[in-house]
Amino acid sequence: MACPRCGGDRLAFAVPTDLRAYLPDETDAVTICTRCLALEPADDAPGDRPDFTEISHSFPTGETGAAMALAVGLLDSLALYRSEISALLERVERGGSDPLLVIDRLAADPDVEPSFDVDRRRTQVEQLLYE
Repeated sequence: MACPRCGGDRLAFAVPTDLRAYLPDETDAVTICTRCLALEPADDAPGDRPDFTEISHSFPTGETGAAMALAVGLLDSLALYRSEISALLERVERGGSDPLLVIDRLAADPDVEPSFDVDRRRTQVEQLLYE
């Protein structure tokens, strides 16, 4: 399925039950565009977690990957979802991945073209994590 914003490929996945509260619509499933990182509610999702490395090789896998995808998808609205992004990124850290490194690698990836300034958001995310 193509992203309505940029035409890129989208990954659909079920949102883990304990992460749904961090989303604006508390939806059961979402899609994330592998190019612009737009996050959209979905009607349904496959039972298995997608291969988040389709977004970037730096993405974690499993539930940690889902938390990272949700956080990245909300970064374009950092002012609205500050606490949600912070909580999701803390989950990524507890899952054994470095969310700042993932964001750095997304900024350097020529195939990823988010609608927000990744470098600027990275600085803001660092402030969120270390306040």
